[in-house]
Amino acid sequence: MRIVTATAVALALVGAAAPAATAHQPATEGIWRTDGYGTVLSLRNGTLQEYQTTAVSCVAGDTAQQTGPGTYSTSEGTVLTLRTRGDRDRASLRLDGDVGERNLRRMTELPDACTRSAPGGPLASFDIFWRSFEENYPFFAAKGIDWHAVRDRYRPTVHDGTTPDELFAVFSEMVEPLHDAHVAVFDVDADRNGIPDRAFAQVRPGTVPPDGKLDAKVKKFVVERDLKDARNLQDFAAGRITYADLPGRNGYLRISGFGGYAGDKASYAAELAELDKALDTILDQERTRHLKGLVIDLRINGGGFDAMGLHLAGRLTEAPYLAYAKRARNDPADPTRHTRPQPLYVTPAQGPRYTGPVAVLTGGSTTSAGETFTQALMDRPGRTVRIGQPTQGVFSDVMVRKLPNGMSVWLPNEELLNRSGSTFDGAGIPPHLTEPVFTTEEFDRNKDSAFDRALKVLRGW
Repeated sequence: MRIVTATAVALALVGAAAPAATAHQPATEGIWRTDGYGTVLSLRNGTLQEYQTTAVSCVAGDTAQQTGPGTYSTSEGTVLTLRTRGDRDRASLRLDGDVGERNLRRMTELPDACTRSAPGGPLASFDIFWRSFEENYPFFAAKGIDWHAVRDRYRPTVHDGTTPDELFAVFSEMVEPLHDAHVAVFDVDADRNGIPDRAFAQVRPGTVPPDGKLDAKVKKFVVERDLKDARNLQDFAAGRITYADLPGRNGYLRISGFGGYAGDKASYAAELAELDKALDTILDQERTRHLKGLVIDLRINGGGFDAMGLHLAGRLTEAPYLAYAKRARNDPADPTRHTRPQPLYVTPAQGPRYTGPVAVLTGGSTTSAGETFTQALMDRPGRTVRIGQPTQGVFSDVMVRKLPNGMSVWLPNEELLNRSGSTFDGAGIPPHLTEPVFTTEEFDRNKDSAFDRALKVLRGW
């Protein structure tokens, strides 16, 4: 699963503060603090360096190299665009494939913690780990977790002699009660004495993660059972998108992720080009004219680029509309304070569009960008029905936080708001019509109740 991380933000200046912009320097040169996201960015001489900050720490993060005016690219191909505003003491940052932007304010120098060596022992790693959640995680209250009590319980178990294995176990136990699929602990330097790299991650109880093995099993089942009478069955985008024409002038579109279409390190532009290539074939002028209904199957969807979901939604409407609003925690001491919500819209695409009835199939293995796309269809003009089970319940970009001992952690810090100002984090987006999704009984009896229900609904419209 490819996730566009909220803090895979890059820059490459080490040590001292960059001077304010002058007539001889790009306007973006200098040091910037993000509104929320616990990040300071330092730009100098065409290099961009990220610093991950808490009240007790500053850890150097990723770097990126300048590729154009205000544009930087990381070694993994993530493109970042930074633009100044007004008096040049304010700026915005946008990541390719992400939705919305991050607001920045210029600083005169790096925080003191970023200019001196930091302790690297187990206690320092524990404190940064705990602080990263304390200052950024939005959902402790909703999940009934007393994070301070968690610290009081586990910090006394950590000391200078705590081994990497023991610390990894402590961190995993601390976050296990969150049951958050966007929370993970990684021991990236665990290749000691033949021990491979380790990761702790989990999904909401009662759900299954959308891995490749499950995807292959479900795809085979769907093709052999649901699509046995279909025409024009085709795979696109490295097999992650499947389309078929169903009897009764209905269509079936299966999307197993919003990315991974053009190779592991492909740019967002290359990924988007593959999506458009698929959609130009699937939703061509002839098909959109005659299609009576469309089933969009997201039941196994591992996420990816949120912007691709908005892009696809633009092929399914003739009028612009609000998809959702995005905000992030921005006060380390107050979890009720956030950035100003950014409204994000679905814009009708150029060329042929399908605007008829849509049945969206979802389940607990619909995650991340699969969920933000589902949310983007909730206020779609025209008939849209959700069938199956609630989605996984994780909508935020993922912050990547490095720890001094070589471990790292993923955590969310954002919320995607609907029109009433609430979110679907934790519980997921509920279906209009509840049906079992790929249960053992369904497989054993060769049933696909959600798919069959979708066809019945579309025939009735």
